[in-house]
Amino acid sequence: MYSVGTAYLLWFLSFFGMFGFHRFYLGKIPTGVLWMLTGGLGMFGAIYDFFTLRFQVEEANRRHGFVGSNGTVVHNNIVNNFPQELDQFFNGKRRDNADSIEYLILSEAKKNGGIVTATDIVLAAHISLDEAKRTLDSLVTQGYAELKVRKTGTLVYAIPELLDRNIPLEDI
Repeated sequence: MYSVGTAYLLWFLSFFGMFGFHRFYLGKIPTGVLWMLTGGLGMFGAIYDFFTLRFQVEEANRRHGFVGSNGTVVHNNIVNNFPQELDQFFNGKRRDNADSIEYLILSEAKKNGGIVTATDIVLAAHISLDEAKRTLDSLVTQGYAELKVRKTGTLVYAIPELLDRNIPLEDI
């Protein structure tokens, strides 16, 4: 996350904004170069930045996905708001590491009679399809899941301990 304090420190260290260090910090590379070449647009831009730097930091945090549209702090699409964080954790929607992804996979499989697809995990964990497939394949390799085919031809991952035996599947 970008910090207002760091932005103002860089503004100060760049001769009161003339050299645009704060703009480089906020990811505004083109205007950072412009500030360097023009002395902060003849100090007018540097003075403008002094009064608007807090808003520029907020905008940079939103642009880079650190802050949600409702103003809550976000990291990797996970809300870091303490009560919501606990709620997400206990409802299986929080993902900080592979263990919680595996927990989420098992939760989704339990809801679906022991069957889960990579798409189910993408939607539940807010991760990429590649990451979901990699994690599911890892469970197959470790012997915790089996790759099966539905009668419709869809590939699914079955968790044997949770599997509803009434669901018709074929081994691959």
